[in-house]
Amino acid sequence: MLEILKPDFEFNDDRGKLMQLLHGECGQVNYVESKPSSVRGGHFHKLNKETFFIIDGEVDVTVKRDGNEETYHFKSGDMFSIQKNVVHSFDYKKFTTLIVVYDKGVELPDGTKDIYPE
Repeated sequence: MLEILKPDFEFNDDRGKLMQLLHGECGQVNYVESKPSSVRGGHFHKLNKETFFIIDGEVDVTVKRDGNEETYHFKSGDMFSIQKNVVHSFDYKKFTTLIVVYDKGVELPDGTKDIYPE
């Protein structure tokens, strides 16, 4: 349901750090800020796999599918992906910033969105 990821490439020198998080096509990239104690999600996507990179902060992520439920704790620098048809909810423990990459994009050509409530 959820896969822990590592960056594709990382380079460090005296100037700083460069990380290639993902490569290939992506349909949509979002930047998200969330306040402590806020909850987001409670939905799933039929067409999209989502990949998340936590820039700063902490969040508990709960995933559910076919009667199975798992909760993970993520912090700054962690990266993971959630497969399509997996319900996901985010409970933010600290002010958190993150990047979300959808492989196809949630806004469909007919004007509907690939977002379905739990």
